[in-house]
Amino acid sequence: MNRRSFLFAAGGGMLATALAQGQERTQAAPSRPNILWITCEDTSPHLGCYGYAEATTPNLDKLASEGLRYDLAFSVAGVCAPSRSCLITGMYPTSLGTCHMRCNNPPPENVKCFSEYLRNAGYYCTNNVKTDYNFPVPENAWDESSKQAHWRNRPNPDQPFFAVFNFTITHESKIGTLPDDLGESERKLLVDPPHDPDKADLPPYYPDTPVTRRHWAHYFDLVTAMDRQAGEVLRQLEEDGLAENTVVFFFGDHGVGLPRAKRWMWDSGLHVPFIVRWPGQIEPGTSTDRLVSFVDFGPTALSCAGVTVPGHMQGIPFLGSVARSPRELVFAARDRMDETYDLIRAVRDKRYKYIRNYEPERAYDQYLTYPESFPVLQEMRRVEKAGELKGPETLFFRDRKPLEEFYDTETDPHELNNLADSAEYVEKLDRFRDAMNTWMRTNRDLGAVPEFALEDWLEHRGNDSVTVTAPKYNHLSDATKTVYGMPVHDVVDRLNSNDRLTRLWAIKTLGVLGEDAEPILIRVLGEEDSAVAFWAAMALGSYGAQSPASLEALRNAKAEAAMPVRIAAARALYPIDGPKETIPVLLAGLKDPNGFVRLRAAEAIDRLEIDTPEVRAALEATEGDENQYVTRIAKHALMS
Repeated sequence: MNRRSFLFAAGGGMLATALAQGQERTQAAPSRPNILWITCEDTSPHLGCYGYAEATTPNLDKLASEGLRYDLAFSVAGVCAPSRSCLITGMYPTSLGTCHMRCNNPPPENVKCFSEYLRNAGYYCTNNVKTDYNFPVPENAWDESSKQAHWRNRPNPDQPFFAVFNFTITHESKIGTLPDDLGESERKLLVDPPHDPDKADLPPYYPDTPVTRRHWAHYFDLVTAMDRQAGEVLRQLEEDGLAENTVVFFFGDHGVGLPRAKRWMWDSGLHVPFIVRWPGQIEPGTSTDRLVSFVDFGPTALSCAGVTVPGHMQGIPFLGSVARSPRELVFAARDRMDETYDLIRAVRDKRYKYIRNYEPERAYDQYLTYPESFPVLQEMRRVEKAGELKGPETLFFRDRKPLEEFYDTETDPHELNNLADSAEYVEKLDRFRDAMNTWMRTNRDLGAVPEFALEDWLEHRGNDSVTVTAPKYNHLSDATKTVYGMPVHDVVDRLNSNDRLTRLWAIKTLGVLGEDAEPILIRVLGEEDSAVAFWAAMALGSYGAQSPASLEALRNAKAEAAMPVRIAAARALYPIDGPKETIPVLLAGLKDPNGFVRLRAAEAIDRLEIDTPEVRAALEATEGDENQYVTRIAKHALMS
């Protein structure tokens, strides 16, 4: 390419970027605009402005007509607390250690709620009212965080503000309970007449029954109620004469609060509505297919305010003084959801979605107390038990998950047709695999750190190197074998790393190979590091290892290792050695000082369906455990 051609190509690239951003920023941003976030719970882009004819959302549709509708906005998790830890810090929960539901792990000292940077710049910051950040709310985060918090409370009416209003009426609990259980003030917000269940456009992965139709229609009733709440806040902004100098964000915290959506890595759990109105800066009535992630929201708010974006933030500002070029990919993660463990990662571009299941032996429909309490999942289980599920309705009830999932969301928006094994998509799949590996490595994904070890890990951040005498682990015999597209030999080499996190991900990855990785799993099981040994024991148990060498290693671990490893070894040995040899270990685990060790012991008892008088008494004794999730699993085990 000659110089003239190069300049033409470069200029074309810059022009394309400028055009792409033209809808978002039309002139230099005014200094110190107000910023208003209107957020809601458990809501996918089911609004009229997104093309849903069944939606009754006049206020949000009007907001979209005055601003910019983002068609590809995504949460970083399919549940609230990890997502909110990301929103308030501008960092991935997998980097902070806030990736487990309600884990309450403080971030590093240098990581602040971004509202604190706004306060330091002179903004009056209020939150009405939900926090749920997965860590204690710092004193300096808000001027006011309460049900009464409002920009109208600022002492100086000329002071710029950042205000958050969060509406819970669309929450899973409201969808599940139907109108009769709503409060009087909430019922007054419902549309009359309500949405017609017979006209509901039910997703194909739900059984088409009166129960599922009624709850799906009720969800749209609640979206209308939320629209009315949002409209009231917008009316107050107009009433105060502040609309022209206020950046308004409206978005949901993750997808709809129904099974196979909330908590999951499909778009039904991650894709959210997102509308921005910024008079004079955004072309009214426009839309964009720019990819945005929750990790970008905090840096963007600072950019809109002209406040320096701290270097530790991992997001990309998409508006304001330091708006950057669009991202190509968005990432998401699932870790512990309430009492149930799973380990899943996802990455998406504008069209394709890649999902990696690190615990394929865990079915999609693991029992989880909270969603099981609502009629929709109860109805799905009823139909499944009756053998009446058909087609896409059966996918959620498979015994195992595939190692990988790959979807073309343009032709398959409900992500039903897994293309991971299709030769046609090998090159695309490899691109996403590489992107995920890079993201997990560069952002120090802590998902491989067992939760019983996470608190200590976070207290000693940065001091996680280990001494490994290389080459400690040698290659497996099959030189052609791959796992998640990676040569197994390369994964084994990572066990020789002096970086402990690298080693944890290596053994977690090798664990999905089952019997093919048994020689290495046996050796790792003998290590003093309880975190890596735990994953080795769990992997041996996941496929029922029964070779003499594996049984000997598991029995040694059950007798001598740290308690979490003993629990995993006892769980693996129970079908072979029976209750007499293994139950004492599990009962001891239920009394361990570490709440997440107790959780693993309770989980083992539940999954093994152990029912003896001694075990029942121990499970009943967990009532009131400071780790509420231990009690939840114990109750399920007692019901089984």
